[in-house]
Parts: sequence; C-alpha cells; structure tokens
Amino acid sequence: MGISRTKHNAVSAAATIQPLPRSTLDAIRQFDTCSIANAIEHFSVRLRNEGFTRPGLQCVTGGSPRILGYAATCSVRSAEPPMSGNAYADRTDWWETIGLLPVPRIAIFQDLDAPTSGASTIGEVHAAVLKALQCEGMVTNGSVRDIPGVSRMEFPMFASTVSVSHAYMHVVDFGAPVEIFGLPVRFGDLLYADVHGVVSIPLDIAARVPEVASGIRAKERKIIDLCQSPEFSLEKLLQAVQTKQ
Repeated sequence: MGISRTKHNAVSAAATIQPLPRSTLDAIRQFDTCSIANAIEHFSVRLRNEGFTRPGLQCVTGGSPRILGYAATCSVRSAEPPMSGNAYADRTDWWETIGLLPVPRIAIFQDLDAPTSGASTIGEVHAAVLKALQCEGMVTNGSVRDIPGVSRMEFPMFASTVSVSHAYMHVVDFGAPVEIFGLPVRFGDLLYADVHGVVSIPLDIAARVPEVASGIRAKERKIIDLCQSPEFSLEKLLQAVQTKQ
C-alpha cells in the first residue's frame, strides 16, 4: 500500500470522528474495562464474544494503569531489513498521522513478525516521542523494552512480553486496520485498557455507557455486600439477583 494512499485513508477516517467531551471520557475512566464491557452488552450492538482482547496481553511497565484514547494504528515488521530506511525516524509520516486524531490517543502496534522474531516493538526513545504526541500509552501484540525508563516516564506499555533487541523493527503501514490479541482495531477506534486487557467502545453509544455501567455496578455491589453480610440468606440472595436495575 502506498504511503500517500495510506495517509489519505487516515485523513478521511479522522475527519469522521466526533470527539467525545472530556466529561464523557472522565466518566468512562471511573470504571474498569470489565464494567465497561458489561455495559456495552446492554446496547446489543455486537456479539458478546467480540470487542475485546484475548488473554496474554499485560501491562509490562507495572502497576494497574487505565488508558483511554483514539487508536493510532501501525503495523511493523522485525524479522528482516526494510526495503528502504532503517527505523521509526525514517517514517515521520507515521508521527504526522497520529496528530490527525483527537486527544487522548493510544498507539497501537501490530508486529506482523511477532510469532517468529521476538524483537522489541518500542523502547524508551520512541515511548518519549509517542507521549509527546499525546498518546496515553501503547498496545502491541509483540514485545517492548527499556522497562525501567519507560516506567519512570509513566507511559504504560501493554504487550505480550519484553525483549532485549529491536532487531530490524520498522514501520510497514499506518492508519490501516490491525489486529491485537484477537481484537480488530481501526484507526480512530475508541479503546480502553487496564489490567484486564483492552475493550473497544463503539463511539455511537460511548456517551451512554457510563450511566449503564453505574447501574450494573450498583447491583453487583449490592450482591457482594449481601454475601459478606451476617444477614445473608439464600432467599435474600435470590431476591437481589433477580431484582432489575
């Protein structure tokens, strides 16, 4: 795919995004990905086995951060040298394309050679660049490195594992659809990541998701509190479970 066509597609996709107000984004952040996934089910906009990453993804920079943002997609290879150029610095058009998205942003890397190469997708230098470009963090199906340095700059990296070398890591495409741990991601998708993984939030229902999540969480809290109460009984449990929100 030619670079001009790729960037044109990214420009077109970015132009269709109606940025959510900060209040909506802040409301989403009050819940974990599990609660958000439960709330999305309420709208019946997709199958329940779609819209989230499969097991294996973890935040390798430590802690339990939550990152929310519009997906800046990129595909890379690492097993063999590129046809031209050497590394990310040779592809500043990728960085320019990130700027087309509303903020906040999340950098999404699909390493097409991850199963065989095992090379690091990004390290401390590129993490600093991405953070300066207002990315809240990054997600990859591959590996990352420079964990202490990236942790200090508070830039969460979600990956499968860590690796010493970047080998022949280079950008082959950007702004196009990718797939991360079974989750298809398009340029501009709204993603939410935490210790459980990543969930994609449909933009057309995103503003209504927090209210539904709040109702679901309130019912769950009532059941949990009852189970931990000396007043617990099976009768009360059945009543709590069967009560509608």
